[in-house]
Amino acid sequence: MGYELQAVIAKDEVLRGASRDLPAAQVASIGQGLSLIPMTDQLFDAATDGTEGPPGFWRLPGGFDKRLADWSVAGAVAYVEAEYFGGVGEQHAAVWADGAVVLGPLHP
Repeated sequence: MGYELQAVIAKDEVLRGASRDLPAAQVASIGQGLSLIPMTDQLFDAATDGTEGPPGFWRLPGGFDKRLADWSVAGAVAYVEAEYFGGVGEQHAAVWADGAVVLGPLHP
């Protein structure tokens, strides 16, 4: 059994406010006041600026890290990726707050 996850996670009000200008972003509540925006193909296409994404990430669109930094002025924002199958896989993450990266990118 396996799973994949590529998503932005933050407080619900941060994501709902920040994603208003990005119609492809679908905000989903995950409880405890947090929500996520899955990195769908439609969001990836709408969010990329045509450049290569930051190194180490599979599905972080080019230039989207700048948008995440902007969103983080309203509250901390994380971008996470994980891919596992049969207990083997990888995960990557970074967190932005106050307009700058404050954690990561992590590639444990």
